[in-house]
Amino acid sequence: MRIDILTLFPEIALSPLNESIIKRAQQAGLVEIHAHNLRDWATDKHRKTDDYLCGGGQGMLLKPEPIFAAIAELKRDDTIVILLTPQGKVFKQALARDLSTEAHLIMLCGHYEGVDQRVIDELVDLELSIGDYVLTNGALAAAVVSDALIRLIPGALGDARSPEDESFSDPTLLEAPAYTKPIDFRGLKVPEVFLSGHHAKIEAWKKEQAIRRTKENRPDLLSDS
Repeated sequence: MRIDILTLFPEIALSPLNESIIKRAQQAGLVEIHAHNLRDWATDKHRKTDDYLCGGGQGMLLKPEPIFAAIAELKRDDTIVILLTPQGKVFKQALARDLSTEAHLIMLCGHYEGVDQRVIDELVDLELSIGDYVLTNGALAAAVVSDALIRLIPGALGDARSPEDESFSDPTLLEAPAYTKPIDFRGLKVPEVFLSGHHAKIEAWKKEQAIRRTKENRPDLLSDS
């Protein structure tokens, strides 16, 4: 897989992706990640990438010219162009799994008041949001999406079973509580069921606790099922 990130702040996008699992995935040749400064495709002497809104209104909007030029240079026949924007489809684990099988992604990072609508109409395959809140720019969102899907590429985690036991592997339930040693820490003990060696009882307990946690923290997941 190759990921190209188009942003005004390439260092912000790359910084979280140069550590831990994602760094090892790159070193293993499972993924290439490149962050590009959108100003490199601006043609005026000030390398301007934004302008005032047509028709008035507060804020600035990313101009179409450098975006069209950048995507024309980077795009391949198998490319999916993603715009990171609060107006997009909410990013979830199932979508991360789908995107992890793609060969080439271009992630366009929104900034200011977003991008010119002509960019969306002509170039963007998928508008994507990482949640119902607004960030200063889309570079952090691009890093979040990249991390979530790269770890699903076979070999990235080193253990093919790992993604199957996490929250949202079942889209209707959160992950059950987990414990490690010591068994008794400051009087706080690991639940007895984990010491029983009875795997069926342990799995039943985990299912019960997953339902309880989901009801408390994400009841919307249960209502959607």
